[in-house]
Amino acid sequence: MVNPVTHNLKKYFRGEINYTTCPGCGNGIVAQAILWAIDDSGIDFDNYAFVSGIGCSGWIPSPAFNTDVLHVTHGRAIAFATGLKLAAPNMKIIVTAGDGDTSAIGGNHFIHACRRNIDLTMICVNNQIYGMTGGQIAPTTPYLSKTTTTPYGSVERPFDLSKIAIAAGATFVARWTTFQARQLRKTIAKAILHPGFSFVEIISQCPVQYGKVLKKRNDAVAMLMDYKERSINLKKARELQKSELKDKIIVGEFVEERNVPELTQEINRLREEALQKCQR
Repeated sequence: MVNPVTHNLKKYFRGEINYTTCPGCGNGIVAQAILWAIDDSGIDFDNYAFVSGIGCSGWIPSPAFNTDVLHVTHGRAIAFATGLKLAAPNMKIIVTAGDGDTSAIGGNHFIHACRRNIDLTMICVNNQIYGMTGGQIAPTTPYLSKTTTTPYGSVERPFDLSKIAIAAGATFVARWTTFQARQLRKTIAKAILHPGFSFVEIISQCPVQYGKVLKKRNDAVAMLMDYKERSINLKKARELQKSELKDKIIVGEFVEERNVPELTQEINRLREEALQKCQR
């Protein structure tokens, strides 16, 4: 007799769990981390809404998650999420987007959401390449990488997305790789409950396109082991020289500030002040 096994997170999906990602893609790890964090939060799933961009990571919530999901135009996920949060301030809004979606065409929306400190949770899946459209160079692709659009090697220095978020004023910033799945779950749970803009960067494997760049095509395990070997905790990284941190991935929770005004609360305060003046 065969006993059917039901995944503990199946309750959050529309029907059967069915992703069309490439074999070895990090999206499955990210999706589970998000849903486990939601499970830990104790907040009803109907009180969550997801906004996703165009790209591989945009398909994490869309159309699979059984709650409100907006799958929007390239680079505009944060803009749509901002409008949604202002319209429904009591909802928990989670944005899932890739590194290109976030820091290339969507770069301005990203930095302004950080400075405004609007209560959104931004999950940026950074696979260091444009994975869905052929393996072109992205703003996060490492220097000298040979991609489909840089066959002789990239001469552009990559963005450090977490540093950008910190510099722009995000009040919760963290980075993990898909290898650190348990830490990722705990951090996303904290990010969801944080009263301000939360940015969680996830270095995630793309075995097909970025795997080709690394000479590890279709070898997701090798890429995960590489993350394990190169990851270094923030506390330890502070004790090392810059030269010792070359090619390392600094992971951990970088920033957590709770005393910064949040945008929707500030707008509500202004409305109340304006209403009181009109009634005098």
